[in-house]
Amino acid sequence: MQQKRSHKDSVMVEQTVHESMAMLDRLNSLLGYAERLYGKEAWDALIRHYQLEEKMCSTLLEQKVTAFHQLFFQEESSLRGSKRDPAALYAMLTAIEEKLVEQAARKKLDEQLDEKVASELERRHLEYLEQIRKEIVLKNKSAESPHSLRMYGRLEKMAQQSIGRSLFSAMRPSRLEQIVGQHDAVHSLLAKMCSPWPQHILLYGPPGVGKTTVARLVLREATKYRRSRFHEDSPFVEIDATSLRGNQREATDPLLGFVQDPIYQGTRQDLAGSGVPEPKLGVVSEAHGGVLFIDEIGEMDPHAQLKLLKVLEDKKVSFQSAYYDAADLAVPLYIKRLFEEGAPADFILIGATTRQPEEINPALRSRCAEIFFDALTTEDLALIVKQSAEQLGTTLEPDAAKKISQTAPNGRKAVGLLGDAYALATLRSEMESPEITVGDVQSVLRVNRMASEGKVTLQSSNEIGRVFALGVHHYVGRLIEIEAAVFSARESRRGEARVNDRAGLMTKDALQNALTNVRRVFGEETAHYDLHVNVVGGGVVDGPSAGLAFFVVLMSVLTDTPIPQDVAFTGELSIRGDIKAVGGIPEKLNGARHAGVRVLYVPSENRLEIAKDLSENVRFVSHVRDILTEFFPTIAEYMR
Repeated sequence: MQQKRSHKDSVMVEQTVHESMAMLDRLNSLLGYAERLYGKEAWDALIRHYQLEEKMCSTLLEQKVTAFHQLFFQEESSLRGSKRDPAALYAMLTAIEEKLVEQAARKKLDEQLDEKVASELERRHLEYLEQIRKEIVLKNKSAESPHSLRMYGRLEKMAQQSIGRSLFSAMRPSRLEQIVGQHDAVHSLLAKMCSPWPQHILLYGPPGVGKTTVARLVLREATKYRRSRFHEDSPFVEIDATSLRGNQREATDPLLGFVQDPIYQGTRQDLAGSGVPEPKLGVVSEAHGGVLFIDEIGEMDPHAQLKLLKVLEDKKVSFQSAYYDAADLAVPLYIKRLFEEGAPADFILIGATTRQPEEINPALRSRCAEIFFDALTTEDLALIVKQSAEQLGTTLEPDAAKKISQTAPNGRKAVGLLGDAYALATLRSEMESPEITVGDVQSVLRVNRMASEGKVTLQSSNEIGRVFALGVHHYVGRLIEIEAAVFSARESRRGEARVNDRAGLMTKDALQNALTNVRRVFGEETAHYDLHVNVVGGGVVDGPSAGLAFFVVLMSVLTDTPIPQDVAFTGELSIRGDIKAVGGIPEKLNGARHAGVRVLYVPSENRLEIAKDLSENVRFVSHVRDILTEFFPTIAEYMR
């Protein structure tokens, strides 16, 4: 019995030793893991913090386990029952193991989070550095390439080369005193511009008489007057009406300006990137405080005219855009002001046209004063040629200026012909300022096909069935040659009278009125004859002013009476024989003088339109009796 008990005790001791060894291995394993988990320095610091250095270095298993347990649970661990109770030690180690697993998992999660945070910080840091780099590159960027540098060098070389002023700029008047033939128009324009209340103005007149030059010089002169609203910095913006057309979507408008929405801003990253629309100012704003000169305003698009009228009333231009947001802090102040207050556009409009007043928009005319420029006389053109020659520093043969003035239709063409003749003279002579000869002028006229351009040959003889009337086109008076032929009617009392098919209705009515008067004074039915009236040249002719000339040419062929070929006629003829007033008398008178007409027959009702110094070659007539007395005295005596 005693032997069996001894064996049993031996087995229990051996088992206890085995369990202790296993527990010790487990403890050492957990201690090693904890040290690796926390790190040796942190682990040692933790042991020192809880003053467990002695217990952790103990050779007793239970002290080491309880100290280990206290490190995690911060409480004095106690073993119930025996201090060597394996179950209690095992429970402590299990709790420690679970705590270490929890700490390891938490550490792993923290490491993963730290890794993600570090990765995100790194990404943002790289983006920030890239943005800084782009800003630096943009600030100091050089978009140059070898090709662009070559082109820049080419432009630099081109900028150093200059041919100099053009011929027209060299001969253009630089003072109002140099303007020829427009004294009244210049004085009127200057008075309106120098007033404390300047007016919008429409300038009428033929082409090439200096309307644009006068407007520019008048503005310069107006700045010198104390009461004038203009100053030295007042702009003079010149534009042709035919160029004042935007595109079909109205994305651009050179007259009023337009809004460049973000989608059209291209490389404007400062605005396009923030979605801010940018208003672009038009010529009406560029002319603010000065003059907007619109050449050929009669050709201006009707829709553009309506928009211009709105600006003239409001003195500003309003802008709208679906992209504009008043609350957007990214909108620059100047853009906000343009959208909310509009762009200033307070200017004086000067429009020039070659059209007749009735062809201009009535609403525009009602807002403007009207000034008429005269067609230049032959004497005016000769003076312009001589004046331009002086500005070129050259001289003219005595008849050279006269030759040009007799051929050129206006001042611009006269100056151009002079310039061409000057070029020939410089080619012919090595002198710095050679004299321009008549031969030079004749050569230029031949090259320009102007030897007989627009000229009607006048003769001192008399002819039957040929007379001259006067017409006006773009404020330029011209002779109109009218001829007539008479034949016996093919059928008795069924004669016809015809005129050019391209003649207007008013011209055809004028012919009928002339036939009525011929029938009254001729004493014979015109139906016995076929009458053919031809306006030489075949152009489009309209208006009633040829009525008097029709009467004279018909009477000439019907009575075989020759008519002097150096006289001309203008006047509307009523069916009662009265000669009524017509328009364009100053232009017609100038055209007659330019063509060398000896006597011009004009309605008495137009007497006030002719200056005294120009009336010496004018005969005023009020009834067909006056014409009969002058050219058909036999019939005039018979009618008495």
